[in-house]
Amino acid sequence: MRVFAQLFEAIDSSTKTSRKVAAMVDYFDRVSDEEKLFAVALLIGNKPKRPVATTSLREWASALAGIPSWLFEESYYAVGDLGETLTLLMPQQSRPEETPTLKAVFATMTALRKYSPMEQRETLYTFWTTLRGTALFLFNKMLTGSLRVGVSRKLVINALARHLDRDEATVAHQLMGKWDPLTTRFTDLFPQQGTALPHHIPYPFYLAYALDREPADLGDINNWLLEKKLDGIRGQLIRRNGELFIWSRGEDLLTDKFPEFGPLTTLLPDGTVIDGEIIPWKDGHPLPFARMQTRIGRKNLSAKMLQEVPLVMVCFDLLEYEGRDIRHEPLLIRRAQLAALIDNPALQRILLRSEEMAFPDWQAAADFRERARQFHCEGLMLKQWQSAYGVGRRKGDWWKWKADPFSIDAVMIYAQSGHGRRANLYTDYTFAVWDGDTLVPFAKAYSGLTDTEIKSLDRWIKQNTVEKFGPVRRVKPVHVFEIGFEGVQASNRHKSGVALRFPRMLRWRLDKTAAEANTKDDLLDLLRLYGQ
Repeated sequence: MRVFAQLFEAIDSSTKTSRKVAAMVDYFDRVSDEEKLFAVALLIGNKPKRPVATTSLREWASALAGIPSWLFEESYYAVGDLGETLTLLMPQQSRPEETPTLKAVFATMTALRKYSPMEQRETLYTFWTTLRGTALFLFNKMLTGSLRVGVSRKLVINALARHLDRDEATVAHQLMGKWDPLTTRFTDLFPQQGTALPHHIPYPFYLAYALDREPADLGDINNWLLEKKLDGIRGQLIRRNGELFIWSRGEDLLTDKFPEFGPLTTLLPDGTVIDGEIIPWKDGHPLPFARMQTRIGRKNLSAKMLQEVPLVMVCFDLLEYEGRDIRHEPLLIRRAQLAALIDNPALQRILLRSEEMAFPDWQAAADFRERARQFHCEGLMLKQWQSAYGVGRRKGDWWKWKADPFSIDAVMIYAQSGHGRRANLYTDYTFAVWDGDTLVPFAKAYSGLTDTEIKSLDRWIKQNTVEKFGPVRRVKPVHVFEIGFEGVQASNRHKSGVALRFPRMLRWRLDKTAAEANTKDDLLDLLRLYGQ
């Protein structure tokens, strides 16, 4: 673990991607395959779940540090991160430092979940009194489930590709799917060149950037496939070796969540992989995504639920056909093969081909985009007919062109510290609208401001706190923010009676007073018009 701690320090000390990649390559070149495996898991976020209740961690750490619980809580509120607080409060130990392997730490995290409280405490005391510095910090961050290393998955793939002397697309594919480092070997994950991967593994998803230019700059509209951008779960449907697998873009295996897809085990030929959007669909059009969420969260699906919220996959790409990887072929060819494959009445009850939107020019497409919500979609997807199916997020061939978000002006009433590098700044805010003369909360947001705005607002919050509730501060209701969001739905969790989908701050309205913010009735009007 000492060498991984050194890697973490090297990554954390630089903002240059080239240095981060070089540090990872150097690390992979120096350590054993076993250590590499666990390091890769941590680097891509495949970390153990939090094994111990945070209340127990606070109690035991306070006792070991010899401080009262109130002082620990005050320290936590000042630091803003439990893992970092645990590290800072650990007393200097006379016991010799020990640095366990990453495998030992992973195994401990897994075993702790099964231990009695007394066994958990004694195990943690051993680690807390023998680890030092960055190793102790990393252990505590894993313990609290908040470890994040400052590299993207793409950078990890880049480093592994250099270390293994393989192309990035191959490494990205080999990393797909959920895998447990405690039951997987490095050579299982990255077998010799030419070795077939397990048949249930999906392909890396190809992702689109938001359109950052005028659509007319893309050239002739006839060179592009335009599809509705639907709101569902992006997924890959795999039929191989007589089995069916459904993977989400988040690499969760969701086959059991979608029983209506079961017939595809016999209806689809072996060697088929389809990319598409899984959405609730009834009476010829999509249902609100919120209806789908009610299904996903249930362990047992009743016949009534299956009937009320049936699901389909809207298919927009074919990645594997008759056992052949066809991602390198032009989209035009892949779409033709997809159409031929699902041209079957039995399949069309479950698999729908995405509609190819026909517009005479980009202005007509722009007009549709502005009215997209009237057509049960979020906007348009733009894809070059000649494009291959890439890996990850790339610019050029695929774009998402979403409708402008809804927006509403709201008053900030609460603030809370952020996490990681922002743990010492107030960056998480609660917003309210007027209900008569009362401000009622309706949304939380933490993204959308510049670093300069965050620092300015942080200073103001610390000087204008009215009341404290643990880590939360109630502030004077002065500042107005324009809040953007993708959808609105009824909710009993907020006093306003509504909840927003993907709320974020569009801008700080220094030109407005709190009295000019929107009202609860404005939100309810949006709910009646566009609600889910």
